[in-house]
Amino acid sequence: MMPIEATNQRQATHAARLTGAEIVWATLEGEGVREVFGYPGGAILPIYDALRKFPIRHILVRHEQGGTHMADGYARASGRVGVMMATSGPGATNLVTGLATAMLDSIPIVCITGQVSSKFLGTDAFQEVDITGITLPITKHNYLVTRAEEIAPAIREAFLIARSGRPGPVLVDITKDAQQAIADFDFDAAIPGEQRKHPMLRVEEEAVTNAVEMILAAKRPVILSGHGVLEARASDQLRTLAERLQIPVATTLLGLGGFPASHELSLGMMGMHGESWVNESIQQADLLIACGMRFDDRVTGSLATYAPKAKKIHIEIDPAEINKNVAVDVALIGDLREVLEQLLPRLAPRSAKKDGSAWLRSIRALKGTASVRDIQNLPDNGHLYAAHVINDIWHATGGKAIIVTDVGQHQMWEAQYYKHDEPRSLITSGGLGTMGFALPAAIGAKVACPEKEVWVIAGDGGFQMTSPELATIAQEGLDINIAIINNGFLGMVRQWQQLIYDGNYACSPILSPDFVKLAGAFGIDGATVTNRPEVLPTIARARTSGRAFLIEFQVEKEDGVYPMIAPGAALHEMIRRPDPLIETTSDV
Repeated sequence: MMPIEATNQRQATHAARLTGAEIVWATLEGEGVREVFGYPGGAILPIYDALRKFPIRHILVRHEQGGTHMADGYARASGRVGVMMATSGPGATNLVTGLATAMLDSIPIVCITGQVSSKFLGTDAFQEVDITGITLPITKHNYLVTRAEEIAPAIREAFLIARSGRPGPVLVDITKDAQQAIADFDFDAAIPGEQRKHPMLRVEEEAVTNAVEMILAAKRPVILSGHGVLEARASDQLRTLAERLQIPVATTLLGLGGFPASHELSLGMMGMHGESWVNESIQQADLLIACGMRFDDRVTGSLATYAPKAKKIHIEIDPAEINKNVAVDVALIGDLREVLEQLLPRLAPRSAKKDGSAWLRSIRALKGTASVRDIQNLPDNGHLYAAHVINDIWHATGGKAIIVTDVGQHQMWEAQYYKHDEPRSLITSGGLGTMGFALPAAIGAKVACPEKEVWVIAGDGGFQMTSPELATIAQEGLDINIAIINNGFLGMVRQWQQLIYDGNYACSPILSPDFVKLAGAFGIDGATVTNRPEVLPTIARARTSGRAFLIEFQVEKEDGVYPMIAPGAALHEMIRRPDPLIETTSDV
């Protein structure tokens, strides 16, 4: 057996003779990978057998879907590529939801799957499935590797593709005979060839000039800050643009943290459950500067009535997103940070008046009318509201934790009531809206950033989808705090049924186990909270426990997320929280 040190030495000097399975790990090690999530099986056993020769930590997951979410959370928290491994057949197909989640949100992960030996391909052999065919539309690229000599170049190229340009998931499917064969391995020689730059990926001088003129001429500009701000590490440049010209900043769900929520120019989240003043401001704006976002339907509402008075500048790295949903006046196609660095020297500072511009004053007036409907400002009536719980978690953690949410009402309340000042401090499934995402993604975030405080915020429905990953938390000894917002419903489904389907709660009430006892079965401590005075002391107990802790918050059953824009409605046609708060069935 070849010692690791000898292998590394040979990598640095000349080719070594390794099995395909060893080449997999040696290539991952060369790419800087230190942790891998996975679940072994027959077609990938040679790779698992070779793991003992390499200094890479393997986290055994309880389901392959959870593993892809862990790799996803790892990538979102750290900015590095997350890696997941699975066997052929059902092991590979279980990756599909996680791959689609990463694809829709542009997250760089690499999934490596075992495949039946090449001589059995196409024979419907045991656990054979065409995973490259299945995942073609939900990966940025994928490979079927049948020779040991092809493994290192394929994996190295997979990493390059996953993290370059607009990031995304890549899958590498390796046949079992390729894992078992022996070939020369030379990490340096396996470097991908020079990549042809996309012909549209350049910023035209004329477009820059036009953008500068439009920005300087605007009286009511708004910056739209998206996920691309985080991926391009352009927070500083974006902040400089906003402060230099005193332009307010609205943020997408995935863009939260890219611009500090506590900044005086921060408006908050836009879109279907965005703050009312944010959506009103967009509708009244005369210029939108869209930075690293894609104008998806949750952000725009009805396209026919979207920002009708505004000219639009779109800064985006993916040419396919330009004019896809919203026609723009100027497109600046390229890396967001580089584009902003081109623009900023041409934009002279605009002096900030003591009380701000007329535009900023009018936005503040909009905020004033909305605050009276904010649940935070309503008197305590003895009910426990999810918004209060999430706001208390924000206060208790000082806004410094990594929050990983599931999908549904709690996700929107988190976006409204946990103020994110730092990039990569909110991890959530935006594009695909994947329930069951939070718990495993939090495991990935904690593995990537062990020094960070990590909280899961999940609903009672989504949590049950991937709750077996509690065993992964226990096995790895991870200090993760879990807040379950339990309202006894699939909450967002119930809210839509209430508002759009005449209150027909078809199949949305959901029975749950005793979550504290469930956690206890895995050796995880927990507590149940039913009223407001218990919230902060229980959060403090979790934070000081030094180990994983689960809190079940039994909250108001029929509360709603407001504002809300009904599907197909205009951005300014918001359903507002009733005033005063409507008493619900539990009051009777």
